[in-house]
Amino acid sequence: MIREKVRVKTFKINGVDITGQSNQTVLEVAREHGIEIPTLCYLEGLSCVGSCRMCIVEIKGSHELIPACTAKIKEGMEVITNSPKIEANRKMILSMLFSERSHTCSTCVANGDCELQSKSVELPLEHIQVPYLNQRFEIDASHKNFVNDPNRCILCTRCIRVCDEIEGAYAIGLAGRGLSTRIIHDMDEPWADSKSCTSCGKCVYVCPTGALYEKDVTEEEVFKKRGIILELVKNRGK
Repeated sequence: MIREKVRVKTFKINGVDITGQSNQTVLEVAREHGIEIPTLCYLEGLSCVGSCRMCIVEIKGSHELIPACTAKIKEGMEVITNSPKIEANRKMILSMLFSERSHTCSTCVANGDCELQSKSVELPLEHIQVPYLNQRFEIDASHKNFVNDPNRCILCTRCIRVCDEIEGAYAIGLAGRGLSTRIIHDMDEPWADSKSCTSCGKCVYVCPTGALYEKDVTEEEVFKKRGIILELVKNRGK
């Protein structure tokens, strides 16, 4: 297989000339230059899927908003990372994420430590712009250490990717279609019965919400374990 030669590209972000390598994404180069673009499904060290659409940007010449985490840089391209159009779309995306499942922060184990909650404050999102669907999914608390609560899930697939790409267990997948899609273990068995799961906890500590969490742990332990696992993921392949 012939690999594409990596070249230096010059382009603009918010009117400023920026350089990066041709194999980099807009998000990677922006962050290298201190330009913040919000994300939810993205996690450094894991493959990029662009599923949450929080990192949408405008690219001159395109009528569509493009996810920065999957868009490779090109010579001469012009990128805008924030505008009234982008902000309005990000608020609508957040509104839909909140409305599809149960994200009542006051009753969630991740309250105060949730990326979805944080994004709503950063934008800010004062109110939900679409009706709540009030879906309810069965909680899987069968595992001796962990809980899977689909009602808090935003389907970012971080758990699937870390299980596949870092742990190599391939124990987690998606089942259902559309609004009924949910995270499952093996062939939709109770988590405790999974033959593939190694109980490493990586999936739990890359989850951006309270969809996956560990039982009976202190806040200090949560931060410590998350820090270790996020550092492991970040340094993948280095």
